[in-house]
Amino acid sequence: MRNNLDRHLAAVRNLGILAHVDAGKTTVTERILYATGTTHKRGEVHDGTTVTDFDPQERDRGITIFAAAVSCAWRDHRVNLIDTPGHVDFADEVERSLRVLDGAVAVFDAVAGVEPQSESVWRQADRHGVPRIAFVNKLDRVGADLDAAVASIRERLHPVPLVVQLPIGAEDAFTGVVDLLRMRALAWEDGAETMTEGPVPDELREEALRRRRLLEEAVAERHPAALEEFCDRETLSAGTLSSALRDLTRTGDGVVVLCGSAYRNRGVEPLLDAVVDYLPSPLDVPAVHGTHEGADERRPADPDAPFAALAFKVSATSTGRLTYVRVYSGTIEKGDTVWDATAGRTERIGRILRVQADRHAQLERAVAGDIVAVVGLKSARAGSTLCAPDAPLVLEPPGVADPVVSVAVEPRRSTDTERLVTALARLAEEDPSLTVRTDAETGQTVLSGMGELHLEVAVEKIRRALGLEINVGRPRVTYRETVARGVSGLVFRHVKQDGGAGQFAHVVLDVEPLEDGFDFRSAVVGGRVPQEYVRAVEAGCRDALAEGPLGGHTVTGLRVTLTDGATHVKDSSEMAFRTAGRLALREALRGCVMRLLEPVVEVTVTVPEDAVGGVLGDLAARRGRVTDSQVRGGAAVVTATVPLAELFGYATRLRSRTQGRGAFTARPTGYAPAPTVAATP
Repeated sequence: MRNNLDRHLAAVRNLGILAHVDAGKTTVTERILYATGTTHKRGEVHDGTTVTDFDPQERDRGITIFAAAVSCAWRDHRVNLIDTPGHVDFADEVERSLRVLDGAVAVFDAVAGVEPQSESVWRQADRHGVPRIAFVNKLDRVGADLDAAVASIRERLHPVPLVVQLPIGAEDAFTGVVDLLRMRALAWEDGAETMTEGPVPDELREEALRRRRLLEEAVAERHPAALEEFCDRETLSAGTLSSALRDLTRTGDGVVVLCGSAYRNRGVEPLLDAVVDYLPSPLDVPAVHGTHEGADERRPADPDAPFAALAFKVSATSTGRLTYVRVYSGTIEKGDTVWDATAGRTERIGRILRVQADRHAQLERAVAGDIVAVVGLKSARAGSTLCAPDAPLVLEPPGVADPVVSVAVEPRRSTDTERLVTALARLAEEDPSLTVRTDAETGQTVLSGMGELHLEVAVEKIRRALGLEINVGRPRVTYRETVARGVSGLVFRHVKQDGGAGQFAHVVLDVEPLEDGFDFRSAVVGGRVPQEYVRAVEAGCRDALAEGPLGGHTVTGLRVTLTDGATHVKDSSEMAFRTAGRLALREALRGCVMRLLEPVVEVTVTVPEDAVGGVLGDLAARRGRVTDSQVRGGAAVVTATVPLAELFGYATRLRSRTQGRGAFTARPTGYAPAPTVAATP
């Protein structure tokens, strides 16, 4: 029985498809589904017939907005695949997906190479330690160059690319690849449904042997067993090379690179083989790490272990509320009771579903290594831990980025207010990177998210789902405040006496600039302020960071040092010192020279060469600072740093300046001083 379970887990691959917008992620996913026999017709993004981009907005816009899970089989392996968004506004969808994946396929455009969002999702995968293989797509395009794309991967992402294929033909004449491991040619004829295998063409044999030698040397440098065989035989067998590539992929010491054209259905079968051969199974990744009552605990990928799973996506559908979970250990069956460790309550599993984008197949059970959707959970949110009631555990949830853009929303009819509030609450439940709050000054409902498109999609979702007419205000960015010049020796006494026990706290603070974040230190000597009161002062200071003196924005970039203080034998308490810390820091910030910070983004604009002058002028007018400009594939690519507030409406402006031929992408890079600095004390 134990061997059967291990064989089952060894034949599971949980992977994501990662890439920049328009690199071909969804088309790769569609071709994988077609090649595995899961679908019987090839879906096309431009026709709106894809399986994973099933939401009406995705089909209208031609981009992936929501991460979609699908499942297929290849070579007796179960492949659970998540097609992730490529637009920067939906990076949190990628983050939540990467948290539960064991491996990934990174897709790159053979003309553009590594693009800005390619780099961002690669860094996200680095943070989660997710092993990757690379697929250089669109080799049939004019200007496609595998070597240039690989060079950009090496230079911008810094892995060791291990290229295992050589293209046969170029651009329109691209017909197949040479498999450098087994030295064979794989070809796909126009209109043919299957791949044909044959000898390496004579005109490519010398180049293929040269590249095979380079691959062997690169692998031998990084893998001890391969090095030993290479020294003995001066070559590597296909079996040794494959085994070494598998090890290097899983440790992150190398990235296997394949190539093809997903649109023309060329290179998909070898990509699936690489997924099975090189990416890890649930047995190959470390046991999941969690905590219980402050103690660390690990759960192995074992169906017989206590149940533990992480919810990474919540979706409200016409048939009910779906909670997508990754099962890390144990087994659940329909009707089981589980413990939501995050909410602190029990939940009942109504149904278990194998997900196929917007279609589902019912399952009787799910075991360690599975990615499934469950019906019946009421409290679970993205990031919630589900576990066995008698073996509680809390797993680390995915991180959630701070929103950077906000809009005020209100229903056109006052009678729809309650419906709008309910719809916004559901949106925030499905997407943790969306937040909803009420502005204390104006009373307006404010929706905040990761970008203009993110908010536009959210509002449109409410309009379509409920038929609500909504008024939306102009987008506003989220500013920060920081200390440019601090103060020393600020004395603050908090004394309150209104009958009974009073409150007394005396603190002395120094405030100084810090490059980023918040740091609190205590320099009190002689026990003048007990340690528990020091912690209370720090908590009070953190409370004060919520609203700065310039405009009520969050404060960052400062160090606070508690240098002295005094207590009262009866009236001092943690509450008194927390209040003193909050009020003292607020007073200190009013005495500091403060600076307003605004969010900035790195913009990459791709335009025809004859439009570069106008684009540069427009970027300058938007306070943009050009950092790079080059020509790729006959188009100019300009990279600039621009304040986010200046980018509203830029897509329309760019299209008008370039007759619809220009495109741009943006990714957050942090905060920078705003041009208007607030008044000094």
